Amino acid sequence: IGKDVGDTVEFGGLLGHAPVQQVNRFGCADFINRGGRIPAPIHSFKN
Repeated sequence: IGKDVGDTVEFGGLLGHAPVQQVNRFGCADFINRGGRIPAPIHSFKN
């Protein structure tokens, strides 16, 4: 809470820390129109 893009968040312990990244501002209409299916090149990473 209260962090901006580029700030670092400390989770503590074994979780460590991570940078705050910008959230995707695009709509999900194309994803829904595909029936929620992930395109093949991305889907193939699930091996």
